[in-house]
Amino acid sequence: MNILLVYPEFPDTFWSFKHALKFVRKKAGAPPLGLLTVAAMLPSKWAKRLVDLNVTSLTQKDLAGADYVFVSAMIVQRDSARALIARCKQAGVKVVAGGFIVGFDSDTPSIFQQQIDFIQRSGIVTAMVGLLQAPPGTRLYERLQQEGRLVNEMSGDNVDGSTNIVPKMGLEALRQGYRQILDQIYAPQFYYERVLTFLREYQPPKIRVHLELQYVLALGRSIYQLGIRGVERAHYWRLFFWTLFRRPRLFPLAITLAIYGFHFRQVIALRVS
Repeated sequence: MNILLVYPEFPDTFWSFKHALKFVRKKAGAPPLGLLTVAAMLPSKWAKRLVDLNVTSLTQKDLAGADYVFVSAMIVQRDSARALIARCKQAGVKVVAGGFIVGFDSDTPSIFQQQIDFIQRSGIVTAMVGLLQAPPGTRLYERLQQEGRLVNEMSGDNVDGSTNIVPKMGLEALRQGYRQILDQIYAPQFYYERVLTFLREYQPPKIRVHLELQYVLALGRSIYQLGIRGVERAHYWRLFFWTLFRRPRLFPLAITLAIYGFHFRQVIALRVS
């Protein structure tokens, strides 16, 4: 799998520091850490290449050699991101853009299983999936308003399962598909499999972590809540001993991710309708 990670260009604003950077002969103020983080989470066997459009240009050769193009940007970079996505579509290259969002006009009912499969294969542990929203003041909001497809104010809550748009696939189909994604990716079997995928590939920085009492207490609570009482106890103990014997330096991280999974399942059970 050949992955091309592309960071859109910053316009000439206060925050681009374009003119100040000339003094130090640099073209960008900071690396695209979001994309680099995603790159680190992807399987090590995948070929990965980063193109920062603030530093260099994107060539047709770059696109021709890519199976997927990953795009991540802030709202100020939206024009460059849109142009980039259009160029990728013209070249016939699949694009993965942003946090994970469903409900675009181009989405069909197959999008739900596609996102599940991609998240699972990639080993992205804490995948934040949300429904498309149309924030006031955006072009999307204006277009949907003209089309009579706005239903209420957006809640700003990414886990209440609401949206302020009328999706083309139908609101009920979108909600059911969204629930399908969350139920599957945070089910213990699938969640713990992604944790193991991530831990197999992750190379931690060589820093010394001081063992504090609160961490020991958290371990004890996790053993009781997840390893004894929890429905995920078989998966918890598999992760527990696999990490302890195979990658002991990552043991605190493994327990932390197990606790995260418990949190996500509670949120889904209580809040996503």
